[in-house]
Amino acid sequence: MNVQTWPAWEKLTQLPTWHLSCFECCIKCLGGVPYASLVATILCFSGVALFCGCGHVALAGTVAILEQHFSTNTSDHALLSEVIQLMQYVIYGIASFFFLYGIILLAEGFYTTSAVKELHGEFKTTACGRCISGMFVFLTYVLGVAWLGVFGFSAVPVFMFYNIWSTCEVIKSPQTNGTTGVEQICVDVRQYGIIPWNAFPGKICGSALENICNTTEFYMSYHLFIVACAGAGATVIALIHFLMILSSNWAYLKDASKMQAYHDIKAKEEQELQDIQSRSKEQLNSYT
Repeated sequence: MNVQTWPAWEKLTQLPTWHLSCFECCIKCLGGVPYASLVATILCFSGVALFCGCGHVALAGTVAILEQHFSTNTSDHALLSEVIQLMQYVIYGIASFFFLYGIILLAEGFYTTSAVKELHGEFKTTACGRCISGMFVFLTYVLGVAWLGVFGFSAVPVFMFYNIWSTCEVIKSPQTNGTTGVEQICVDVRQYGIIPWNAFPGKICGSALENICNTTEFYMSYHLFIVACAGAGATVIALIHFLMILSSNWAYLKDASKMQAYHDIKAKEEQELQDIQSRSKEQLNSYT
């Protein structure tokens, strides 16, 4: 029995017209997506989430390490505990703010992309709209500079934990393992200024320091600080990306406003010319 086969393009022509119109509508909608703003928003959300989530847990682990090993007296690190608690609340605010700000910038990208103009036809640009776009450019620039500082600040705990970890690796090395000089290899966190000089014990040496490096709190805090620093760097890159997009959109709106003014003047002149021609024809008709 022979079975008749249909090519794919012939089957497509058999589709109803409403199906084709739905397909065309989907293509137009996909063409109206500002992919650059979408990528920057995803990168910004990812960076902020990594920085806030990992930084919050790493700060709590740092306090636990200090309380258990480097500063047994609560009054010695009371100020540090308050500062870390304040930073954790700041992290909540940063996460909430950038969630809203990223959505706003994505919406701004939707309404200023050229694909939206092709989808919905000509649109009118106002001075208020250009002012808002310029405000976003300035605000994103300020936030980018601020996040550069956050990125640098987040590298400080990574540096501190790396020094402790590298000291532990020296203790574990075959050259120093089992020798009497191991107990003379120490780490004094008081030199970093996070606890006062009168904190006890403040300095850990030898096998006690090696035991600290083997704890789960140290391992998790060290790696979480690294991820938080990487998240801050990703946020900086996302804000730079946003700054380029917003600058391009602002220039596009500025050119669109000039083109709009040109078309308005041209339409007005053409209307005046048509009025003059119509009046001239009326006068000629009245004479005849």
